[in-house]
Amino acid sequence: MSLRMSVAIVGAAETDSVAIQPDKSAIQLHAEAAFNALADAGLTKDDVDGVLCAGQSPVQVAEYLGITPTYVDGTSVGGCSYMLHVRHAAAAIKAGLCSVALITHGESGRSRVGMSGWGRAPQNVGSQFEEVFGVAGPPTRFTVPILRHMHEYGTTHEQLASVAVATRRWAEKNPRAMMRDPITVEDVLNSRMIAYPIHLFECCLVTDGGGALIVVSAERAKDFPKKPVYIMGTGESTEHSMISMMHDFTESRAFKVSGKLAFDEAKIAHKDIDHAMFYDAFAHTPMFALEALGFVGKGESGPFFEEMRTAPGGDFPLNTNGGGLSYTHTGMYGMFAIQESMRQLRGEAAAQLPNVRTSIAHGVGGMFHAAGTLILTNDDAP
Repeated sequence: MSLRMSVAIVGAAETDSVAIQPDKSAIQLHAEAAFNALADAGLTKDDVDGVLCAGQSPVQVAEYLGITPTYVDGTSVGGCSYMLHVRHAAAAIKAGLCSVALITHGESGRSRVGMSGWGRAPQNVGSQFEEVFGVAGPPTRFTVPILRHMHEYGTTHEQLASVAVATRRWAEKNPRAMMRDPITVEDVLNSRMIAYPIHLFECCLVTDGGGALIVVSAERAKDFPKKPVYIMGTGESTEHSMISMMHDFTESRAFKVSGKLAFDEAKIAHKDIDHAMFYDAFAHTPMFALEALGFVGKGESGPFFEEMRTAPGGDFPLNTNGGGLSYTHTGMYGMFAIQESMRQLRGEAAAQLPNVRTSIAHGVGGMFHAAGTLILTNDDAP
């Protein structure tokens, strides 16, 4: 079953702020984002019959919002969960399981209001076989693959730092971005080492915030206040639960599977993509995405970023909101990548690009554990 052009996103909004909000709990952020997206679509909660979210239970979110849904999805595979939610919502709508799907995200990643603790789970496989060797938490797990990539392909520290510099140049144009001061490659390399080879400025932010999306059938899409954004292609995959079990430290199998599914369904070529959002939990995650999705060959992402081709004025505009490195990163960033794709396709972005017709939003879940890919367009459905 192809989902190509069968559904559209007709509402999209973030929380009022995506910085630090110590006065709002995680579920309040879900609700704020939800009501902002509903207002954007000209709908009320009573129009919603599908609820999808991660982090919080969809049962709790639906109850908090006062919705009694006919379809719920609590798929939670990390930061790319929202790409999967869009895919699942599209399938549910096409199957007649719901008609108006609300996808919400809210996370008090910085302030930790209404969030669970960081306690270890000794029964987990990772606790038994990785943490005992000191591999614990995103910085020490995420950095393992890039070391092999540097060894195999000669990827340099300067190339890694260039990802952060290019992303910051976009953030400078975005008043909502948390970090907007200009930085250089030297600034990045002189920032504090977090987990070799990653410096502080090559790590994502830790913030509070959220976002929400409204998905409906293509038949209904033109009945809403703003121009709809149609879903051309979708993909999802998972690979492993421990970083040590990654089949090849120089590439993500989940990225490749998810990306191929999305491109095959969209029926477009890489050259047809006008804008891209690649999840940047750390500076090297967009590098792995660029290669795995087929935009460049293996080992070619380092020079690509070093040439500033993804920065303002480059030929491959990427992470134009400032990304997880400079815009916001609540812990699960995928929703914000989709939001910026929506803004660019609607002509509403802070750093708006000319003539954007297609955008790809690709996310990672866990430590390269999972992947989700969306290819979106503002072209009218046939």
